[in-house]
Amino acid sequence: MSQSTDQTKLSDAYYQFPSPIRPSAAGFDFHVYWISSSPEQTEHARQLHARVAREFPELSLGRFWDKPVGPHPTTMFEVDTHNPHQTGALFSWLVVNRGPCDVLVHPNTGNPYKDHSELATWMGKPWPLYLDMLKKWSS
Repeated sequence: MSQSTDQTKLSDAYYQFPSPIRPSAAGFDFHVYWISSSPEQTEHARQLHARVAREFPELSLGRFWDKPVGPHPTTMFEVDTHNPHQTGALFSWLVVNRGPCDVLVHPNTGNPYKDHSELATWMGKPWPLYLDMLKKWSS
């Protein structure tokens, strides 16, 4: 693989999300899932939640849900990023620190159905989502 020889100009994607991703609504959501009936996974998720709070205080960290909520079929917590640098940093950090947890990563474009389905990316095992509830909020 060759590297570009022109190192002076970085892509705009380093600084702003491409359209239609909306940074004002949190550019990306990271939903960290675990199996709630597994004490080991639950403990790892609690520790991961605390580590995210310590290591990424600039990010929006949601509560630790001990039951399914919204379209999410299991327990989870959410972390929101607001620019490409944050998104890249959290993504690479979760790749090596998520342990047994699975992570749904999706942009926020104003179409929640599409964001959670065709634009979604997974770390680990994908979970089936309850997408029907998102159709009414999608444009």
